[in-house]
Amino acid sequence: MTPSTARTATAPTADGDAMRRALELAALGPARGVNPRVGCVLLGPDGTTLAEGWHRGAGTAHAEVDALSKLAPGEAIGATAVVTLEPCNHTGRTGPCSEALIDAGVARVVYGVSDPGDRSAGGAERLRAAGVEVVPLHDLDQALANEVEAFLADWLFTVRHARPRVVVKWASTLDGRAAAADGSSQWITGAAARADVHRRRADADAIAVGTGTLLADDPALTARATDGDLLAHQPVPVVFGRRHVPADARVTRHPESVIQLDGRDLAADLALLARRGVRSLFVEGGPTLASAFLAAGFADELLVYLAPALLGGPRLALGDLGVPTIAEALRFDFAAIERLGDDLLVVANPVAARATRDATDPTEGN
Repeated sequence: MTPSTARTATAPTADGDAMRRALELAALGPARGVNPRVGCVLLGPDGTTLAEGWHRGAGTAHAEVDALSKLAPGEAIGATAVVTLEPCNHTGRTGPCSEALIDAGVARVVYGVSDPGDRSAGGAERLRAAGVEVVPLHDLDQALANEVEAFLADWLFTVRHARPRVVVKWASTLDGRAAAADGSSQWITGAAARADVHRRRADADAIAVGTGTLLADDPALTARATDGDLLAHQPVPVVFGRRHVPADARVTRHPESVIQLDGRDLAADLALLARRGVRSLFVEGGPTLASAFLAAGFADELLVYLAPALLGGPRLALGDLGVPTIAEALRFDFAAIERLGDDLLVVANPVAARATRDATDPTEGN
């Protein structure tokens, strides 16, 4: 089967169906870690599925190689490989997938997102140089390409920025208070808002508090259902600060081991978390830690839970941000506003992030 024959025999509809299946396969891989979740479907020249594969974690076969391993020698000649991520072009614990596809005789590759890695990128060029037809998914279906990008968003962000994506959350009254004058803060918001917080905790790789909040509130930092049971996925607890974590603190009984960082160099701390496989960090409290992330420019999304109450007094949700004048205010876009029981959730993203998105060619994978 020649490459040109494979091009005419594999229809775009088959490509799209295969990419959706590849996404399902990718979701079977580990959500946490330094490696992306990738799925691959191998199609015959008539568009039928020959084999499927996915990446099961660091040190295991990549999705393309996993799929190829299920075929006899020669069975992949003239096939189309539909992969959620551009085939890698480097040797790590495993060999380059671009070479494996070439050696197997694959005639065409459709990939969902370009690999932004300095070492791993270049697979598409290597495949083209070997005479393989390479099709970025956005050339066929931009909406589906966006879906694949969204699936890989946390991993892509971490690779591009060498740090996790950071979500900063707080709950406050309408006048911006996170606690009453006596320090009490449970509960500013209602049950629906708290349930939403726990759901978002479970979506994150890690959850962070400062030692001040840890010592004052003794939080468990777990993600729990409304009945108190632990949810299936638990974020890794991260404590920022130099004060000692007490041996009997509730967080020491967390299903995941505690990571403590001194917080003096947030950029270095975040880079370390990224190297440990943390792609998303949920910064939960308190005001000192939230303010530090905001002042350093490390807040990629804000989640502000607003209760219809007033407290007054000094206990603000945020402290000093290093903003001397209104002209230097940290500006955000409202991404969403949601009613949760009696409370409101405001989701906001930095204006600078919007400007970067607007300046980027939406057809580019990187």
